[in-house]
Amino acid sequence: MNKIARTPRFLNKNMALRDLLPENIKQPVRQATSHPWVERLARLGYAAKGLVYFVVGLLAAQAAFGSGGKTTDTSGALETIVIQPFGRFLLGIVTLGLIGYALWRLVQTILDPQYSGQAINGKRIAKRLGYAFSAIAYFSLAVTSIKLIMGSSSSDSDAVEDWTIYFLSQPFGRWLVLLLGLTVISVGIFYLYQAYKGKFRCYFKLDRMSQTQQIWAVRLGRFGIAARGIVFGIIGIFMMLAAIQLDGTQARGLGGALAVLAKQPFGPGILGVVALGLIAYGIYSVMEARYRHIN
Repeated sequence: MNKIARTPRFLNKNMALRDLLPENIKQPVRQATSHPWVERLARLGYAAKGLVYFVVGLLAAQAAFGSGGKTTDTSGALETIVIQPFGRFLLGIVTLGLIGYALWRLVQTILDPQYSGQAINGKRIAKRLGYAFSAIAYFSLAVTSIKLIMGSSSSDSDAVEDWTIYFLSQPFGRWLVLLLGLTVISVGIFYLYQAYKGKFRCYFKLDRMSQTQQIWAVRLGRFGIAARGIVFGIIGIFMMLAAIQLDGTQARGLGGALAVLAKQPFGPGILGVVALGLIAYGIYSVMEARYRHIN
C-alpha cells in the first residue's frame, strides 16, 4: 500500500520562516535594486564610511601623540571635513555616500541578500536588526552632514548620552538601557571574534585582488574591526553604568569612548593604538568599496 508523503510540520515551519516580509514589500525593492546605480551608491557608501572613520582615527592619533588633534565622533569628523579647502564640495560627495550606505543597509534589512533562499534563524534576525539600526544611524549622520553643508553648526551634545537620558525617563527605561548596553557589548565582542577569525575575507571578490591586496585586506580588517570592537565594548559598559546609576550623563558615544581611553594609565599609548586601528578600518572600508560583493 502506497503511503502519501507528508512534509513534517517542523519543515513547514522553517519554510514559512524563509520570508518574514510579504512579497508585495520585497518585490518593489528587488526591482529598484536591480539597477546598476544601487551598487554604485553602495560602493560610494563604503568609501564615505571609510573616510569618516579615517578622519576620526587621524584626529584621535594626533591627540594621542601630542600633535594637536582631539577625540571626536563621526559628526566631529564631518565638521573637520567641511572646514577644509573645497570642504563643502567634498562633504557633499560624502553625504551622497552616507545616504547610499544607509540605503544599502536598508536593502539588506528587507531582502537579506547574503542568505537569500535560506531558512531564517536567530543569527540572521540579529544581523537584519543590526542592518536596520545601521541604516538609521547613517541616515541621521547624512542629515547632520547636510546641515553642515547649509552652514548650520553641529550640536556638541553626545547623541548616545541624549538618547540614554530620554530612555531612562520612560517606564522600564532602566531595563531597556541595560539591554541596549548588553547588546552593544555583545556587538563589540562579536567584532573582536570576527577580527580573530578573519572570515570577512569571503565578502571580497578575491579573484579580482592580487595576493598582496588580499593580505593587506585581512591585516587592515583585523586591526580595524578589533578597534571598533574595543570602542563598542566601552560604549556598552558606560550605557550599563548609566542604567545602574539612573544617570544618563554617564553614557558615552564614540568620541566619549576615545576620551575615556586617553584618561587611563598609559592612556596616550592605548588611545594611539585604537586610533591607528580606526585609521586601518577606514582604509579597509575603502577596499570594501572597490572589491566587496554587492549582491
